[in-house]
Amino acid sequence: MALGATIHTFAVQLADVDRGVYDEVLLRVARHPSETDSYMMTRVLAYCLEYAEGIAFSEGISSTDEPAVLVRDPTGSIVSWIEVGAPDAARLHHGSKLAERTVVYTHRDPAKVMAPWAGKRIHRADEIVVHSFEPGFVDAAVAALERRNTMTLSITERRLYLDLNDTTLSSAIHEHRIG
Repeated sequence: MALGATIHTFAVQLADVDRGVYDEVLLRVARHPSETDSYMMTRVLAYCLEYAEGIAFSEGISSTDEPAVLVRDPTGSIVSWIEVGAPDAARLHHGSKLAERTVVYTHRDPAKVMAPWAGKRIHRADEIVVHSFEPGFVDAAVAALERRNTMTLSITERRLYLDLNDTTLSSAIHEHRIG
């Protein structure tokens, strides 16, 4: 018998001073059995850091033709293709051709994530930004995870302040360029 997804809820107070985004968001996140807690936490962070009208989670790791998170405009066109983890060059190439903007959020070592892309054909590679966090940040957030989560997320001057179930953490949001 196959295991089903585990549902996690996040009641998020979002204050992104850098972008002028302030909102309360209730997220229901389905974590597939083969998805790690670190991947799921990075997916939630990416959603919050990219929060905009039209944002949605895709079907997750079971979806082969969509990123973890995407933003669509009112016409249904993809505005932002948001990958999580360590996508391959072909996915980035595909996403960059479909969307106005392509970004990656990773909980892994960004140098190791980007190394396999060297020499590969990636559409508009010089415009793709890889975001990472300080070592141990995502792991510390995962340690505070519960099935029902209360989360306050503030971003100012590219620094993230996270209060997750009464655990307070912070990290710089690092930017890495492919090209």
